[in-house]
Amino acid sequence: MAKENKKFQYSKVKPGGRGETYAGSLQWLEDAGIICRCYNTDITGLPMEGNARDNVFKVYMSDIGLLVELLGEGTRADILQGNLGGFKGAIYENLMADTLHKKTQNLYYFQKDSGLELDFLVRMNGECVPLEVKAKSSKSKSARTVLNHPEKYHVKQIIKFGDYNIGREEHLLTLPSYMQFLLNLQPEEIVLEPMDIDGINRMASEFLGQ
Repeated sequence: MAKENKKFQYSKVKPGGRGETYAGSLQWLEDAGIICRCYNTDITGLPMEGNARDNVFKVYMSDIGLLVELLGEGTRADILQGNLGGFKGAIYENLMADTLHKKTQNLYYFQKDSGLELDFLVRMNGECVPLEVKAKSSKSKSARTVLNHPEKYHVKQIIKFGDYNIGREEHLLTLPSYMQFLLNLQPEEIVLEPMDIDGINRMASEFLGQ
């Protein structure tokens, strides 16, 4: 996770490793609730389930506590003192995956061969909203590119979490990392107007009468 890999690579488990060798083990870990997968899509639109690529994904620990436990006792002490070292970005990214997973969300990320990448995609109020996670304050070139071309990417806003105060710059909302749990990802309410059955029957009778 600390490496700049854009997807899970079986060869990193063992040189020459292939999907057919480790797919079952990976599925077992997922079914056991130990890991969760975040699937790639090269389209920032809905439905994300339909745009996802089943064979291109990242793997996160489904609980941030499990990840920290794997890092060892010395690293845990460093984290408590605010020193996350080179693993800082991976921890912050996994924290968001953990938050979304606990909100029963399927995980998706946006990445294209051109280099554009957004950490997570979620559905909010009937729209696809990208989420960026930064371990430190920094500008996101990909976020700016996507926001500058709404006709191509169909994104109206991006939320960026990191070492920020609450703020907004046009369509980019910045929030401190601890506010991740406040994301409202409940499905939008669908309200159907009552049908005028009598009116429909009258129209049908008039049509048939003609």
